[in-house]
Amino acid sequence: MVQFTAVIQQFAEQGEKTGWSYITIPQDIAEHLKPGFKKSFRVKGKLDAHSIAQQALLPMGNGSFILPLNAALRKAVHKNKGAMLKISLKEDKKPLEVFAELLECLADSPKAEKKFKALPRSHQMYYSKWIESAKTIETRTKRIGLTIIAMEKNMTYAEMLRLNAQSVNK
Repeated sequence: MVQFTAVIQQFAEQGEKTGWSYITIPQDIAEHLKPGFKKSFRVKGKLDAHSIAQQALLPMGNGSFILPLNAALRKAVHKNKGAMLKISLKEDKKPLEVFAELLECLADSPKAEKKFKALPRSHQMYYSKWIESAKTIETRTKRIGLTIIAMEKNMTYAEMLRLNAQSVNK
C-alpha cells in the first residue's frame, strides 16, 4: 500500500473532463501500485478516513494518473478543491460485478442479454452503477426496464439517457 498526501484539483478546460475534481497520482507512486502499467486500473484504500474500492485511476499520458473525485466522494471526505487529502492506495484486483438484479432481468430478454454481454465490461458497469445508485426500488426498477429497452433497440448508454430525459420532460 502506498501512502501520500495530495491536493484536490479541478480541471478548467480539459475536454470531457472540464470541471472534474481529482487528485494526481504521480508516476513514481503509480509505478509502486502497478509497475509498468500505462492504462486505467482500479484501486482501493482510504481518502483520509473514508474507505474506497473499485475506483479507476485514469492515465494522463506522462506516466502519472488521476483519481477522479465525484460529488459523493468529496462529500464523504468533507473536502473540495484546494484541500489536502491523506491517501492510502493499493491495486484493487477484485473483478467488477454487474448488479445481480439487472442480470436476472436481462435473462428474460435473450436479445437484450446478448447485446449487454457483448458490451465491454466498463460499459456494462455504466448501466450497473446507474441502476445501483437509484435511491428507491421504483427508480431502480424503471432503470432496469430502460436498460433492457435500450439493449433491445441497440441504443448506447448516452442515447438511453437522452431518451429518458426527453420522456421525463414531456
